Amino acid sequence: MYPYLKALHIIFIVTWFAGMFYMPRLFIYATEAGDKAEPEKDILRRQFGIMMKRLWYGITWPSAILTLVLGLSVLFGGGWDRVLLQPEGNWLLIKLIFVVFLYAYHFSLHRIFKQEQCGEYRYSSQQLRIWNEVATIFLIAIVMLVVVKKALSLVWGLLGLFLLVFVLMMAIRVYKKLRKDV
Repeated sequence: MYPYLKALHIIFIVTWFAGMFYMPRLFIYATEAGDKAEPEKDILRRQFGIMMKRLWYGITWPSAILTLVLGLSVLFGGGWDRVLLQPEGNWLLIKLIFVVFLYAYHFSLHRIFKQEQCGEYRYSSQQLRIWNEVATIFLIAIVMLVVVKKALSLVWGLLGLFLLVFVLMMAIRVYKKLRKDV
C-alpha cells in the first residue's frame, strides 16, 4: 500500500504545483487587463476571474489538501517520523520546514485571489512576476533535498539556492527590459 500512497502523493504534488505556477500568471493577466479600455478590460477581468476560480477551487486547493493528507500517510506509513529528529533525518526536517513555507505561500496566493475576485488589484504585474517565481524556488529546494538527501551539504545547498534566486531575478529584469523595448 505504501508505494501507492507515495505515488499518489507525488501526483498531487505535481497538480498542486501546476496550480501554483499558473495562478500568478492569471493574476498578472488580470492586472495587465486594467490597462485596456472598456469594455475589453471588464470582459478580460471577468474571464480571468472565472479561470482563477476554477483553477483555484477545482485543482489547486484539492491538490494541496490531498498532498498534505498523502504526505502524512507516507511520513507515518514509511516510518519516516522515527528518523525525523535523528541526524539521518535532517534532510527530511529541512524539507518539512520548506513545505510549511510552501503552504504559507499557498495561503498568500489565496489572499491575492480573494482580493482580485473582489476587484482589488494591489500588486503590479512586475511584483506578481517576482512572486510567481517563489514556487519555483520551493520546488527546486524540496526536490533537491528529497533526491540528494545527505550528499548535499547545507552550505552548498544554500549557495545554490541563492544563485537560483539571483538568476531568476535577473531573468525577470531582462524580460521587463525586453517588454519595454517591444
